Amino acid sequence: MDLDYVCVHAGRPASELTRRDVARALLAVPSGVALVAVPDLRRALAALGNPLSPPFWDSAKTTLGAIESGNATVGDVQRWLESTGTEPLLLTRSFFVWPEEDERGPIAREMFQRLVTFLEERVAAGEIDPDALAQRDERAREAYEDLQERWLNGPLPDGRVPGIAVSDEQDEELFAAWDEEEAFALGELRRILSELPAPERPAADLRAACVRLREVLADPGYPGNVLRACAGYEGEPLPADDEELWLSVTAGIAGPVSDLPEDDDVPEEFADLDGDLSHEDAVLAALCAIHHADWLAVVATLARRGPGVLASPERIARFIAESEDIDVQMDDPEDLEAAETLFSSVTPLWACLGIVDKSEVLTPLGRWGLPKALERAWS
Repeated sequence: MDLDYVCVHAGRPASELTRRDVARALLAVPSGVALVAVPDLRRALAALGNPLSPPFWDSAKTTLGAIESGNATVGDVQRWLESTGTEPLLLTRSFFVWPEEDERGPIAREMFQRLVTFLEERVAAGEIDPDALAQRDERAREAYEDLQERWLNGPLPDGRVPGIAVSDEQDEELFAAWDEEEAFALGELRRILSELPAPERPAADLRAACVRLREVLADPGYPGNVLRACAGYEGEPLPADDEELWLSVTAGIAGPVSDLPEDDDVPEEFADLDGDLSHEDAVLAALCAIHHADWLAVVATLARRGPGVLASPERIARFIAESEDIDVQMDDPEDLEAAETLFSSVTPLWACLGIVDKSEVLTPLGRWGLPKALERAWS
């Protein structure tokens, strides 16, 4: 750990090193090594006419000492790095969060570097006081936060707004990963089903289930409101064809199309951050939290075992843990409990559709329709 190391790490000559460059290099090695290197680094930079400042070196020794003794939190270290005056805030007042360094896409990397350059220019212009930041001056910190907030939310010369551009890129990456996972799960589902005999369509059961389903969907309360949201039928006429109606609603449970209507929402509910979700909102949240792999494991197991198998939340959690169709480790009892909790929102909805009976046992209708509905949800 010497000046050459810092220069290589920062990609700059010693005369151009900033406090951030030195801090990041010090944090890249064990704290004990960094503490030993600080005096030599300070002397070497001073000899080259780039001494940085006493408050910076004092803050470096304090932070590295706290790390070495085990008394520094991640937040303490991040705050010290930000106090160099050119480190973008990890979390801004408007709750913008930069992706982890190894997870940034091209746009995030570009915007991050643009902000670093912008902050370096502001330090050179005297608009940012790194020494005040190092000494934990609250006014200096507030001004530093305001400056970054304005930059993130203001347009660049090319018209892009940095915060929006980074968020849009993250969304695109998330959607792409989701689509890839869904396509893989769909392929696996089709492979598994191709190896099983196709069950007969239970016409009478389907008709009876749809008579009940239409009554449930006409009811404004639970579970009708959740099932309408799942299928995207809020305010829309229901399909006249029973099979189309049943499959679309069943598919919606595995992939909800819309949210509950907001007509009854009041501002006070959003202001109460400690308030509990309504039952309907909690059910939809649970449905959205179930992974493709879990759906695949459950439906594949039920398709193989056929009508008469118990499909309670407890048994479903065990299906997932024991499945050979997915690569998942659920050795921890908390993992089983989490899966059981999520699927406890599913089985009551399945009962409304005749997929399971009152004893939570899979019916012939469920065996016939669940795989078809899951394929539809992922297609």
